[in-house]
Order: sequence, then C-alpha cells, then structure tokens
Amino acid sequence: MELLQLIFKLGVVFAIFSFIWGFFELTAKLLTNGRSKTMVEIYVIKALKYAFLVDVTFLFSLDKTQEIVDLNNLIPTILVVLVYFIGKLQNKQNNAVLFQVMQQQNPTEKRFDLRAEIAVIIVALSLFAVFIFYPESSKNPMSVWFHESIISIEHTAIIGFIFKVIGFFFLVSLLTKMLNALVVILTGKPFIQTRSRFIKKDQSSDDFDDFEEINE
Repeated sequence: MELLQLIFKLGVVFAIFSFIWGFFELTAKLLTNGRSKTMVEIYVIKALKYAFLVDVTFLFSLDKTQEIVDLNNLIPTILVVLVYFIGKLQNKQNNAVLFQVMQQQNPTEKRFDLRAEIAVIIVALSLFAVFIFYPESSKNPMSVWFHESIISIEHTAIIGFIFKVIGFFFLVSLLTKMLNALVVILTGKPFIQTRSRFIKKDQSSDDFDDFEEINE
C-alpha cells in the first residue's frame, strides 16, 4: 500500500512539474518569436528539465525535516523515475517513427536522436546518485522553489484535484508497464503491445498498413 501511495504521489509531482515547466517553455518561445529550436537547444533544455525533475523528486524523498534521505522510499523512487524516463523515451521513439512516416514526401529537420535521449537520461540518473551521497547539493533556490510550488498547487482545491486524477492514471500506467515487464520475463511475449508498427506496402506508394500505437 505504501508503494502505491508513493507511485501516486510521484505521479502528481511529475504532472505538476511538467505543468510549471510548460510555462517556462511557453515564455521562451514567446521571447524567441516562435523560432524553431536546434537539436542542441532541444537536448540542452531537456537535460535541464530532467535535472530539475530529478532534483525535485529527490527533495520529495527526504524526510519531513528535509535533511535525511528516507531509505524506505529511495529505491522505489529511483525505479519509478527510471520507468518514467524509459516511458518518455519509448513515446519519443514512437512519435519520431510516426512523424517520419507522415513526412516521407517532404522530409523535415530531424528532431530525435536516440543517443542524445539516452545520454540525457543517464546524466539525470547520475545526478540522482550524487544527491544520495551529497543531499545538501540538491537544495538550490530553483529546486526549492519548484518543490514549494508543487506542494502549493497540490493543496489547491480544484487544480490539485485535477493533478491527483492525473496521478491516479500515472499509477495505473506504471503498474501496467510493470505487469508487462513481468509477463515478458516469464513468457517472452508482452502482455500489452507498446510499440508502434509501421509497415510500408510499396516503396513508391504513399499507402501503409494499419498500425497500432498505445501511448504511455
């Protein structure tokens, strides 16, 4: 039961963090007059986003005094963060494949780099490891502001309830992925197909077979 509560809590934290971060991205877009970002800019911004997300998540794994790491929550928190990042990576891969298929007749600038995505995740998880050994390094003005803002929004009547609903669906999604992974280990076949499949009928044709996509 405590594990379910932890996953639910992290789902709420992730949702509110993404909501707040969205305002930063919107502001940056307005300041740059909607200019398209380069690949370098995309992954620098994503690295910052994941770094702050990991930082804020770590702050929520501290005890009430915000001084000592709660070991009972630490390992489950790391696993949830890992599954969350992997889910984001898989979603990005699916969207990239779909976008590539839709743009066959008019190729556009590449917006996805698998190695860069993996590198960003590794850096973020490494940062989490640093915080475990040096908890005081996780407390900077920006991360503390995120932490306090998330708590404030969570306790807001209507908006907080909406994010708790999102947290519930995050819980269901994560449990589904864990079940899928367990079934794969036991049977070698996924319980739920999570990959997009695109099969081209003819090299000179715009027609494709039906595809199935299940987002995270």
